[in-house]
Amino acid sequence: MEEVLKPDLCVIGAGSGGLSVAAAAAQFGVPVVLIEKGRMGGDCLNYGCVPSKALLAAAKRAEAVRTASAFGVEVIEAQLDHRAVHDHVHGIIAAIAPNDSVERFTGLGVRVIQAHASFLDKNTVEAGRVLVCARRFIIATGSMPSIPPIPGLDEIPYFTNETIFDISERMQHLIVLGGGPIGVELAQAHRMLGAHVTMIDAGSFLSRDDPEAVAVILKRLEDAQVALHANTRVERVERAVQGVAVHVQKNGDTEIIKGTHLLVATGRKPTVKSLGLERAGIKFSADGIKVNDHLKTANRRVYAIGDVVGGAQFTHLANYHAGIVIRNALFRLRPRASAALIPHVTFTEPELAQIGMTEAEARKKHRRLRILRWPFTENDRAQAERETDGFIKVISRPNGTILGCTIVGAHAGELLQLWIIAMSKDMRVGDIMNFVLPYPTFSEISKRVALTYYQPTLTKRWLRSIIAFLRRFG
Repeated sequence: MEEVLKPDLCVIGAGSGGLSVAAAAAQFGVPVVLIEKGRMGGDCLNYGCVPSKALLAAAKRAEAVRTASAFGVEVIEAQLDHRAVHDHVHGIIAAIAPNDSVERFTGLGVRVIQAHASFLDKNTVEAGRVLVCARRFIIATGSMPSIPPIPGLDEIPYFTNETIFDISERMQHLIVLGGGPIGVELAQAHRMLGAHVTMIDAGSFLSRDDPEAVAVILKRLEDAQVALHANTRVERVERAVQGVAVHVQKNGDTEIIKGTHLLVATGRKPTVKSLGLERAGIKFSADGIKVNDHLKTANRRVYAIGDVVGGAQFTHLANYHAGIVIRNALFRLRPRASAALIPHVTFTEPELAQIGMTEAEARKKHRRLRILRWPFTENDRAQAERETDGFIKVISRPNGTILGCTIVGAHAGELLQLWIIAMSKDMRVGDIMNFVLPYPTFSEISKRVALTYYQPTLTKRWLRSIIAFLRRFG
């Protein structure tokens, strides 16, 4: 006999967005059912943000040892224990997991059901032997690796971001298909950990970011002897004596690239299959569930958040969506979701961070712009730490209204915070000049780039005339 539950909210998916909705609603005293068929914490905790940053942290330590001689510290060679690196990564996951656990959410008063969820009709979801008839449903099922239809791929072993963190040995030669953030981060991490790495992309690497900033990262990869094959089509793959052979074509020429391991990082797609969305009257496609500005689906009782709605795929965006839904579903405030001020960071060495428009995007929408730049080479802290690659670029209107900011360099993700606040509060470039930033810190580049906004006025004749006039008074 099936159990019937009638909560206020039913959340499908226990990733970052779903957990945020469930936790917030439960703390307001709202009855919540949370359904998850896989691991609590979703992609971010188990296969994405957390393990990748833990792996990168280990890789950066190895690279620091190799480059220590520039600081007068002589180290013969970095000794890499790949089993220990694996244990480090999974130890970090285990340390964070209690925050996302069944036990924690049960303690908050959430009914957690570990089963597959499927809509039976517009008002009912079935999960195992439980029927849930909620006042509102929130679909937060996230995304999954998108595997391209490459001939031979289904006949050979390959990694995705969901499996590569299980490896506990050094890879001799890793071939990465895909030049987006996931592919670039993992390629650089494994190169720092001793693997030979080849990257292949049908287009350009990090194609959604500022090309000038991307060039800084690609140079770092090339200097590390990562083989880069942009605008290259993969025709087929097959087994080779020592692993895998990838047949590619570029500019009419064909080539066979051989490696020991293959990582497919060609993007992710929304998880919409087997949810019974048709039975619930919810419109969707392979690109995700269709929602309005309030994140409501075609079924007025159902919201969708995070990766499953398509578009940008960031944990912080899913958390932002969760806040929108809580205000809509519980307080009837009807806020609208906007992606205009959603930042993103690619955690390479150096990092690449972006908020608002890139220069190219701004030029398409505005006739008159100010492009402000300041290089890391002119920052004293960057010089002291030998982290001088990169720059900050701020795009503004002539009146100082900030349209976007791109930072590529050490700690770019942290340095972007000031510009996130500035744009969120409708501050202008000139307002940044009023901040007193400590010396010597990387953060000074923000004030220095803001200062360049005023450089054209320094040579104005009328300004010099005023200064000359005031000098007469002593």
